[in-house]
Amino acid sequence: MNIGMIAHNSKKTLMEDFSIAYKGILSRHDIYATGTTGRRIEEATNLKIHKFLPGAIGGDKQFVEMIERNAMDMVILFYNPSMIDPKEPDVSKIIMACDRNNIPVASNIATAELLVLGLGRGDLDWRLTMQSSDIV
Repeated sequence: MNIGMIAHNSKKTLMEDFSIAYKGILSRHDIYATGTTGRRIEEATNLKIHKFLPGAIGGDKQFVEMIERNAMDMVILFYNPSMIDPKEPDVSKIIMACDRNNIPVASNIATAELLVLGLGRGDLDWRLTMQSSDIV
């Protein structure tokens, strides 16, 4: 499955820690991340990460395009809701694209853990059916 991971600057360490904790599950999937987040996950875990541009200079748009093509199966997005910065990825566009396309999205560590544990158990295998039949 294709897993998208994005973290605002103040949440990048949390994303690294999350990726280390769930490296075993994540290693069985294709991981996509915005530039700096992807580099930091790669350095922390030695996982192969498909890196987009940094979020503020187009990586968030690349994410949304992949979501709109129904090519992303799950998104983990750690952001600081009290500190929205135009230099950070556009959270609302990403979440709305996930909602429009029935793609599970986690915006905090609690939900992210539930999604990744479900991914490990096969609970998200329904996404494979959606991709193969082009149901959106």
